[in-house]
Amino acid sequence: MSVTGIISALIVGLIIGALGRLVVPGKQNIPIWLTMLIGVGAALLGTVIARAAGVSTSGFSFVELLIQVVLAAAGVALVAGTVGRRDRRALR
Repeated sequence: MSVTGIISALIVGLIIGALGRLVVPGKQNIPIWLTMLIGVGAALLGTVIARAAGVSTSGFSFVELLIQVVLAAAGVALVAGTVGRRDRRALR
């Protein structure tokens, strides 16, 4: 993979993280850098899952994007729920 490919994967991951955060209802008490990190991971994992399912990942694929956004939303919800619970316990 070239440097350009890595940079474009990071940019797509940042966008996927933002979309995942928008999909999750309510306020998420997690930092934006963590949302971006989740987005990058979801973008990479979503591409692997799409390829394994036989979806063409060359160019733009709506199915691949949908998988990535769903993974990012699940990751944001999971982390926000975990971090949010820990913050609430500290306030007691």
